[in-house]
Amino acid sequence: MKLPKIPDDEQVRLSQLRALAILDTPSEERFDCVTRMAKRLFGVPIALVSLVDENRQWFKSCFGLDVSETERSISFCGHAILNKSALVINDATLDERFFDNPLVIGEPYIRFYAGQPLRTLSGQGLGTLCIIDQTPRDFSDEDITMLANLAGMVEREIMAVQLTISDELTKISNRRGFLTLTRYCLEVCKRGSFPASLVFFDLDKFKEINDAHGHAEGDRALKIFADEMMGSFRTSDIFARLGGDEFVVLLTNTSTEGIQQLIVRFKASLRSRCTSDCLPYFIEFSFGFVDYEPLKHESIEDMLIEADKAMYENKKSKHNA
Repeated sequence: MKLPKIPDDEQVRLSQLRALAILDTPSEERFDCVTRMAKRLFGVPIALVSLVDENRQWFKSCFGLDVSETERSISFCGHAILNKSALVINDATLDERFFDNPLVIGEPYIRFYAGQPLRTLSGQGLGTLCIIDQTPRDFSDEDITMLANLAGMVEREIMAVQLTISDELTKISNRRGFLTLTRYCLEVCKRGSFPASLVFFDLDKFKEINDAHGHAEGDRALKIFADEMMGSFRTSDIFARLGGDEFVVLLTNTSTEGIQQLIVRFKASLRSRCTSDCLPYFIEFSFGFVDYEPLKHESIEDMLIEADKAMYENKKSKHNA
């Protein structure tokens, strides 16, 4: 058995998947109707809308299986999201990647698999619309086209969600997406007594970049900031662009020292990126952070207000220095 490779854009992919706030949610007719259609059209016993999380594949829609998720390491869909087009396995027992896979030698005894990747607006593979049979079978070009068309229906539903919670420019969460994700996250932290911290970022001299180099260059700076933020922090952290040149990240199970180390790494990463891209400026920022206190912070909005004030104090100290 061969383990599925990790995509090069894994951090961005996971961030966008989690920003959808769709994992571990109840089944929905808009997805179930597509899997029912796929099951009937292709005459297969199993049809799924599978989303590939960090260590598992979770089924948003599932017909023919009694489980809601499996390990990513043994998933067929973990391989499929690496493809641009459908992954088709006519007989898994004859494929070196899957012949000894637990899902092949045991329940549900997969023989045939066809999975069409489901992609975000910016092209990351979130999961698949897939069909499975317990006997080998052929799959024609016409069948592949039909599966892709059905997957397009699922993608449109996902994109409709993404458009409401993602920042169009940077492709990370917007304010609405951030508030949705962090409310759930803080509730988990409160119940489990886990620490959480919010860091509020504001770019320094951003107006000067726009004035000197134009708004297109300003947009480029914002995109670079978001890219390097995702590369410097952890996949479990929640990032967002609140608007303008304001960004935030919520971190869990991290000490103050750990946060400071991440920020130092982030600063170095930004400087290196500006140098490698030969930018005529360096992207710098001010920041403030606040630790979550359940008795003090009734909501994520309370933390945002406090972290924003801390950020402005940091920015003011630079002007007075």
